[in-house]
Amino acid sequence: MTYCVGMLLDAGLVMLADSRTNAGVDNISTFRKVHIIERPGERVFVLMTAGNLSLSQAVISLLHEALEVPEGQPNLHNVANMFEAARCVGDATRAVHRRDAASLEAFKIEFNVSIILGGQIRGEPPRLFNVYPAGNFVEATEETCYFQIGEFKYGKPIIDRVVTRDARLQRAAKAGLVSMDSTIRSNLTVGMPIDVVTVKTDECRVSSHVVIEPGNEYFGLIRNRWSEALIQAFRDLPDPDWL
Repeated sequence: MTYCVGMLLDAGLVMLADSRTNAGVDNISTFRKVHIIERPGERVFVLMTAGNLSLSQAVISLLHEALEVPEGQPNLHNVANMFEAARCVGDATRAVHRRDAASLEAFKIEFNVSIILGGQIRGEPPRLFNVYPAGNFVEATEETCYFQIGEFKYGKPIIDRVVTRDARLQRAAKAGLVSMDSTIRSNLTVGMPIDVVTVKTDECRVSSHVVIEPGNEYFGLIRNRWSEALIQAFRDLPDPDWL
């Protein structure tokens, strides 16, 4: 399993993903869930994947292969806008489904791959999409400015409370890391390293890509302070008066 969260802000995009795929007493695997395709200054795409690893790798491989086809064929290097980019990702997902779904079903394995696509093409604002296993997708709006995929339920409350479209990139990144910590604490299938990618509005390139490894000083600081603050806030709440 995994946890990914993408946030669309007026200031740009903040994308976070863990890198754990299998977890058990003696079986922990690490694979990157963040994939970047860019032509700096012209266009940038950040994709984060959750679900069956082989399927997500197949979709990403098809997207990269499409970049080598002659001009005129839709791919992430020549599409006119982010909506068409989301269609490319959806089409690649459907292509993998056509090839693999029946075989997976014979082994009682669900076709399961979800993708968050964020980015910007010069001439339009940054946009964020959630692409489903069927290849269809929805776009983030002013009211719903973030998407989560994977094991997201533990990290949702903090995003709901503090992330709005006018938030600074630093605030959103901090909220994303607290959200990630909450998920890691509650679910063994989510784990470090954590990829944190930011894209500033109108730069059309990755502004920063930080990999947070176990032992990272800043991550340790905020997870400890957040835990202490929650405990103190709980202690400060009044006890129920009917007991």
